[in-house]
Amino acid sequence: MLSRLADHLIPAVGRLTITTDEDVDLPPAGIIAANHTSLADPAIVLAALHRLGARPVIMATAGLWRVPLLGRALAREGHIPVHRGDPRAPQAIALAQEALEQGRHILIYAEGGLPDRKDATEAAPGTFRRGLARLAHRTGAPVIPVGQAGARRVTSGSAVKQLAGLATAPLRRPRLHLHVGRPLRLDGDGQAATAQAHLAVTAAWKTAATRLNEPAAAA
Repeated sequence: MLSRLADHLIPAVGRLTITTDEDVDLPPAGIIAANHTSLADPAIVLAALHRLGARPVIMATAGLWRVPLLGRALAREGHIPVHRGDPRAPQAIALAQEALEQGRHILIYAEGGLPDRKDATEAAPGTFRRGLARLAHRTGAPVIPVGQAGARRVTSGSAVKQLAGLATAPLRRPRLHLHVGRPLRLDGDGQAATAQAHLAVTAAWKTAATRLNEPAAAA
């Protein structure tokens, strides 16, 4: 449902293009690691992945399950709530492992939250939490790095600016781009593996941001 909804929503608010590294296919039972810049980017990522034939299980903050309608849809489709700083936190890794064993893709935002910025410009992915590396080490699943750019042109900033952005996006239809990098296996300890994943997602983001002529991509 969420992937189909994103398919209809994203063309209304922006112009999405997709690229991949050469000869890249999405392997089954892979962990899709994406950068997180805006409330709009999950829909962008879902729409792009759906075009590529993937409907991932999403790992997301448990607070979203309390949002009317959205929470019900997340629960019905088997997405995974992440209870940070809570005794239930380990359940998320266990549920993700089960989904991977069933051949599903997992979508994870390793930054663990949105950047604390008010403007609509792009910036490289922030620090990654170690849950991605733990999941990859426990399951042996490949990590598929995904970088998206342009979501902040749809909505970003203060609550008022976010609402204004959403309201005007169908008129502006900003350019959006998503790039899929080559899948990789994470090596080393948690810190080294996390750094490896961060480097790959940053490279994918740079490719996406370059497509949109974002100045940050050249930094």
